[in-house]
Amino acid sequence: MTGGEHTSDEAATTATGEAENEAVSESEELLFGGPMRYSAGWAKHELASGEVSFLSVARQLPGLLRLAGRMAWLADRRAMVVLVGAELLRGAAAGVVLLATSRALRALLGHGDVGQVLRAAIPAIVVAGAVAALSAVLAAASEWASGRLEPAVFRGATSSFLEAVVRSEQEAIEDPEFLAQVDAARWGALSIQRLVGQATAVLSASFSLASAAGVLTVLHPVLLPMLLLICAPRGWGAVRTARRRYASTRAWLQHSRASTALADMLIHPWSAAELRVHAAGAFILHHYEQMSLAAEQEQARLAGAKARTDLAAAALSGLASAGAFVLLGWLVVSGSMALAVAGTAVVAIRSGAASISGLVTQINQLYEQALFVRDLADLQCEGERRAIPAGGVPLPERVGEIRVENLSYTYTGRDEPALDDVSLVLPRGEVVALVGANGSGKSTLAHLLAGVYQPTRGRILWDGTDAGAADRDQLFASVCLLAQNFQRYTLTLRANLLLGRPEVHLEQHQLDASARHAGLDEVIAELPRGWSTMLGKSFERGVSLSGGQWQRVAEARTHLRLTTPGPDGRMPQLVIVDEPTSALDPNAEVAAFGRIRALTELGVTVVLITHRLAATAKADRIYVLDRGKLIEHGTHQDLMSSQPDTTYRQMYLLQAEQYQTDVPHQSTRTNAAGVTTS
Repeated sequence: MTGGEHTSDEAATTATGEAENEAVSESEELLFGGPMRYSAGWAKHELASGEVSFLSVARQLPGLLRLAGRMAWLADRRAMVVLVGAELLRGAAAGVVLLATSRALRALLGHGDVGQVLRAAIPAIVVAGAVAALSAVLAAASEWASGRLEPAVFRGATSSFLEAVVRSEQEAIEDPEFLAQVDAARWGALSIQRLVGQATAVLSASFSLASAAGVLTVLHPVLLPMLLLICAPRGWGAVRTARRRYASTRAWLQHSRASTALADMLIHPWSAAELRVHAAGAFILHHYEQMSLAAEQEQARLAGAKARTDLAAAALSGLASAGAFVLLGWLVVSGSMALAVAGTAVVAIRSGAASISGLVTQINQLYEQALFVRDLADLQCEGERRAIPAGGVPLPERVGEIRVENLSYTYTGRDEPALDDVSLVLPRGEVVALVGANGSGKSTLAHLLAGVYQPTRGRILWDGTDAGAADRDQLFASVCLLAQNFQRYTLTLRANLLLGRPEVHLEQHQLDASARHAGLDEVIAELPRGWSTMLGKSFERGVSLSGGQWQRVAEARTHLRLTTPGPDGRMPQLVIVDEPTSALDPNAEVAAFGRIRALTELGVTVVLITHRLAATAKADRIYVLDRGKLIEHGTHQDLMSSQPDTTYRQMYLLQAEQYQTDVPHQSTRTNAAGVTTS
């Protein structure tokens, strides 16, 4: 979907010259808190940020063609050679056809009887026909080559775009400005495919135009300027329209993403039950329609602006065409040009005008696509700047202690730190519990320990090695994460486990062992296709798992990672478990905490984040966080026996009270043997 300029942005207003202050729709305000428009990030482009002329676009043409050529060469060299060769020969063929047409007209309009005239014209007619047939063959070859190049270029561009995102820091993925670039770059990946096709069309139109221009120059020097005058207005109109479309599309990308999110709520299984029970489907659908209406109105605005521009361009071009034919008539009447030559000139002008019109259209589209391709290039540059650094100090393969020293972290855009001057110790082979209310900094600390975030201040030492300077790939390989919102991949059960250690080859017996550890083997026995069962009903043959069953999948994936060495032989040293039993029944919860405790037998350190304080009672040490600060630490016994009451003790007792009930009075009776029982 394309959309409209962000009207509150001064640069956008300058670029389009026609933006208006638009009211925020009720749906945008209610659902998203304001207008879903990106500001004027698009205005950074040289060609989009000011008044753009056709000449300024033409100056960029060689660079755009080089860009398309470089991508095509990397994608499929043979297809590119065929494509360029075919277009060159097609251009030459167009010139030969015009010259043959001129010779045939001279013969047909010459003196002599019908037989003599036809015999004189037949060779030129045969040549024109043969070259036209050859041109058709060349067009087919060009189509074949283009059909190979475009999808290959799209695949390469999409892969590079996704790689830039995957290698970026977590902070970048959470940054709205970076996400805006990602949205634009996603469009750019599609534009790259179109760019190759547009570049091909530009080459074809350019070669045909060169042939027509050459013939016109030979016929009479004044005809070539007239040809340019005919098509200059169309060039102006095309560039003006392209600028509007780009500004609109770029600004409305976020609106498009928001509309898609609403549609997803209506069609995906995860929201279906609640939408029906709460009768919320009509509400979402209503606001989706309102969002779509806003986009429709923007499309109508663009169509009206294009119609006005095209009308003005057509009027100017029509005046130039009339002038060209008046000039031809005057040249014939004055005897300065033979009638046969004038006839050839008419054909050449019509052919050249068609070529220029096609060229203007293709350059316009090439320019428009190139703007989005630049967004992709910008994302790749920004992705490199915000990429996870490669290399670094080696981490010890067997860590005795992880020490956190004066650790602080502040999220981008916030003033208050999420973690403030925290110091703690994580010895090898222990279960360390992080306790605190929501927002106390537990998950932030976990992400810092995992290397997902980098500290604002302080450091994390792995046996004296600063994790901030360490090889991040080694750090990630040394950590295993079982998060509360663990990934439920809509893939087969086998693939869901393989993603615990995707970089190595795994045997079936390894998968079976991890499944048994997590109690997943019982679930597998009930699945229709066993390990090959598709999890999730989004695709054919898919089945749904309960929350507890998914939890077992995640536990099995974790166990597989912990028991399988990486490609370099490195094993995880730290396991971070965040609310691991939120979807389990009491029996399964007790069993799960037992399995988590047993992980220390593998020689790893377990960091346990949970609100179930009955589980923390068995932790080797407990750290209590409050609003980003470490306020208490010790064993369960230490914290429960401290005077005055600790925060931990108050939380523990408050939670324990929820399980206390009044014990009913027991009745007594005498059995047949005379024994009183209760």
